[in-house]
Amino acid sequence: MANSALLVMDVQRDIVDIADDGSGYLPRLRRAIDGARAAGLPVIYVTIGLRPGNPEVSTRNRVLTAAVEGGLFTEGAPGTGIHPAVAPHQDDILVTKRRGSAFSGSDLDLVLRARDINALVLTGIATSGVVLYTLCQANDLDFALTVLPDACLDTDPEVHRLLTERLFPQWAAVLPTDTWLKTLSR
Repeated sequence: MANSALLVMDVQRDIVDIADDGSGYLPRLRRAIDGARAAGLPVIYVTIGLRPGNPEVSTRNRVLTAAVEGGLFTEGAPGTGIHPAVAPHQDDILVTKRRGSAFSGSDLDLVLRARDINALVLTGIATSGVVLYTLCQANDLDFALTVLPDACLDTDPEVHRLLTERLFPQWAAVLPTDTWLKTLSR
């Protein structure tokens, strides 16, 4: 069986405030996190954090430029912290990235190799951002992949649906959280 880890990506205060539509996203994500911990899977929190002054942001990067102009993602700022409803435990791993993918500008690959992890379960905000970018890169790196679509969120529900129903199944198992949790108990 593959050595798996649950990635909880970009579930930061400011991002949740922008994206959460009141649909019960955080409790669903919390169930996935609790289930992973109960099954002994590592839980890895990935956040985007940019240094004060944003030296790593090029004006050619439209998404990051717009985000920093809106005051998002500065390391140490309260809104950049992980949302308290899904706060990490002491044994969880925290990774800071500098771009869209969980691998970009982070030490995630090093952490995964050190733990011999070869399968990833992806969750987070936004489906069309960090989840998509990480899925593409992890696929290229030959990880076995699972996406929990109800533990992912996007500001555009139609884009979320298209990605989780049409694109992601080409590269990953796409399972509702409750179905995935049942596979952990087998």
